[in-house]
Order: sequence, then C-alpha cells, then structure tokens
Amino acid sequence: MHIRDFELGNLLRPGKQSAWLDIGRRPDGGNWRLPLLTVIGAEDGPTLLVLAGVHGDEYEGIAAIPQVYRETKPQDLRGRLVMAPVCNMPAYEAAQRSSPIDGLNLARVFPGDINGTITQQIAGWLCQKLLTRADFLIDLHTGGIAYELPTLIGYAHDDGELGQASLDAAAAFGAPVMWGHPLPLPAGRSISAATSMGIPSLYSEAPGGNGCDPDVVACFRDGVLNVMKRLGMIHGDLNRRRLTHHLVGDGNLDTVIHAPVDGFFQREVALLENVKTGQRLGKIVDETGVESAQVDADQDGVIIMLRGIPRVKAGDGIAHITQLLHSRI
Repeated sequence: MHIRDFELGNLLRPGKQSAWLDIGRRPDGGNWRLPLLTVIGAEDGPTLLVLAGVHGDEYEGIAAIPQVYRETKPQDLRGRLVMAPVCNMPAYEAAQRSSPIDGLNLARVFPGDINGTITQQIAGWLCQKLLTRADFLIDLHTGGIAYELPTLIGYAHDDGELGQASLDAAAAFGAPVMWGHPLPLPAGRSISAATSMGIPSLYSEAPGGNGCDPDVVACFRDGVLNVMKRLGMIHGDLNRRRLTHHLVGDGNLDTVIHAPVDGFFQREVALLENVKTGQRLGKIVDETGVESAQVDADQDGVIIMLRGIPRVKAGDGIAHITQLLHSRI
C-alpha cells in the first residue's frame, strides 16, 4: 500500500499490526518503504507517535521500538500507539546520517514536501499521514557515528500549555539528563513541525558510535512506556533513571564550535563538564602530532556534545555548550 492510501482511523480496535508503506520510487524501479507498527487500544485515548531512524546511523531507537511494540497489549491500551522504527530508509541502508540519494538531512526538512525529493517526501508523508493524527510525538535520536552526547530527553521549555505538557512528559520519560529548549525551536525538525501544529513533543539523544548500546535501548524503551503511563494510555509505575542534570539552551546542534583546520582532534574535556569562556577544550594536531589549532569554549556552560570521530575537516562540529538549570549529582 502506498502511504497516501493509509488511514490510521481505518485500523480496527482493538488490534496490532505490522505493515510496510510505499513512499517513493527507488532508482532501480522498486519502492522506498516505511515500516510501521501500530497498536490500537480497546478504549479511546491519546495517539502517541514514536519515530526512530530519522538519521540512518542512529540505532538504539530502531531497537527500542520493536520492544515497546511487543510489550504493548491492545486490551491494556487506551488510545493508539503508532511507531515508525526506520523513517529514513535510504540513509539507514547506507549506514550514514543523511540520504545518499539527495544528500538531505531528514531532520532538517520537516514539514517536507510530498512532491519533492525522497527525503522531502518522507518528511511530508510523515507529517500528513501520521503527525497530524497525533496527540504527542517522541522522536528517538542518538549522536550517530560522528557525535557523542549524554543520554538525554529534550523538550520545549516554555510556560505555555504545550511547554508544560512537554516538560511533564520529559520528567516521566526518565533519562539521566533533561534538556529544555526555549521557543521557537530550530526549524526543520520533527519537533518544530509538531510544535507548529500545537502538538507537544520530546526527542532523545545518547552517545553515538558504531554499535547499539543495550542500556540506552532499555532507557528508550522504558521512556516510551513511561510517557504512555503519563498520558494515561497504560497503567503501571514509572521506571525512570536518576536525573543528574537539567539543562536549558537553544538545542541547535548546527550552531556549534567548529574545527578551524583539518586534522586530528584530541579532546581535553568530558561530556557534562562545566567550562568557562575561553577555556581550552582540546587541540587539533597534524599526522605527526604537531598542534595546528587550539579549540576553546565560546561561552560558560556545560559540554553537551563532543566530536566522536577524531579525524576532522575544517568546519566539522567539535563541541556544543549549553546552560545548567540545576544539577542533582
């Protein structure tokens, strides 16, 4: 079935379904397809949309979603659980952040365009067919291959109704770090598209790398189930990690400290370390070990992101600093 013909409201209650939805044509004549897992509860209630694999090199969310699907029983559910474990199939098949087909980053093109390139089509259909039907969105991300972040849950930091709903859900999710972002959120993200529709949302981050950390998978699985409990979709006690840091900042990981030159980055700070403006964060050396550039903090705050791959080119992101709201260490 093409996703244009899919209607969430046509799924039978109660029920559980695994499906593949066609989105666009592959260069070889086949179809790019979206895997979709749905659980329709026995009673009416909220619709929760959970996305993963928006970047093709981020794996813990992809692993967590099937676990949530297996644990959720239609007879015990109020509302609808809708989950897309791999949103960006072109990037996932290539094991890279962005699409090899059009070079676009799916997390920068929302709300998309169903008549655009394949990445724009994916964002457009996700918005039209799934996000517009949702009462809440969770988008599961990690640092991917190139970046390292602490395991965190991000939310809209605002005194309005949407911000308070996001804050409550972030606290329920139970990641070790909460990171609030004042409105407006950076454009192009699924969460900024949700915010423009008045839909509260969360997103996750976690340490990157080439593997799939079972502890992060468990945190994401428990986090989604915790939000379902907070929304009244299922019953049970919350299973949360101890909160260590509550941070606030714009959350735009496109505005980071960049490598000034090509070379090999040697860090001298750690994630969640407090730093001061001008403090040395590390250095870039050449292949003989000779220092070619120093990397310094651009503001006071907490290190929330560090480059994971030592080899850098000029312009690559090195680090991002945000502000501490409070700490419970």
